[in-house]
Amino acid sequence: MGRRALPKIDPAIDLSAALRSLEDLPQPFNAQAVFGRQAPLELEIGSGKGLFLATAGAAHAERNYLGTEVVRKYAAFAAARCAKRGLSNVCVVQGDALRLLAEWIPDRSLAAVHVYFPDPWWKKRHRKRRVFKPSFVRDIERVLADAGRLHFWTDVEEYFHAALEVIAAETKLVGPMSVAEQSAEHDLDYRTHFERRTRLSGQSVYRSEFQRSNV
Repeated sequence: MGRRALPKIDPAIDLSAALRSLEDLPQPFNAQAVFGRQAPLELEIGSGKGLFLATAGAAHAERNYLGTEVVRKYAAFAAARCAKRGLSNVCVVQGDALRLLAEWIPDRSLAAVHVYFPDPWWKKRHRKRRVFKPSFVRDIERVLADAGRLHFWTDVEEYFHAALEVIAAETKLVGPMSVAEQSAEHDLDYRTHFERRTRLSGQSVYRSEFQRSNV
């Protein structure tokens, strides 16, 4: 199922702090320059409409959240969603998440990496495009701080197990740890819009969590 059309963004919303292009970021990434403060930093790969960023940013003001989205209109929508709520601890980067991870994020600088419902690239000839590849998981291990966490969810069982095999083969991350499904308390009480759509249609969600050891 394709993405639905997005509502228009209120032109009065100031996106100057909430939306950046990849090339506009300081290299290496500097949280002080982007957020105006140093705080535990979490990265979301593929932010879509920004539900996770808005929810997490509001619930954890003591943390900084960096989202990535390759499609500009979705990056802008996610940024507007957070800016409208006054979440100065959230910034959305429009650009290639793999480049951001590999070329901008310093070693052991992230408290968590979130990857929710990445494109499964169903056809076998396209599976090389999947985000969970050896270089990607090695970069995640590199950027996670001690005890930092990787959160990975998908609705595709085959992809779930394939990704876990890559993580086990290429990293020393501890896991997978199981993640229990929580009952939704309201219509938007889901990690992402894709999780909401998947669960409301009665499909399964496969969840895992990994941790970087302190060694």
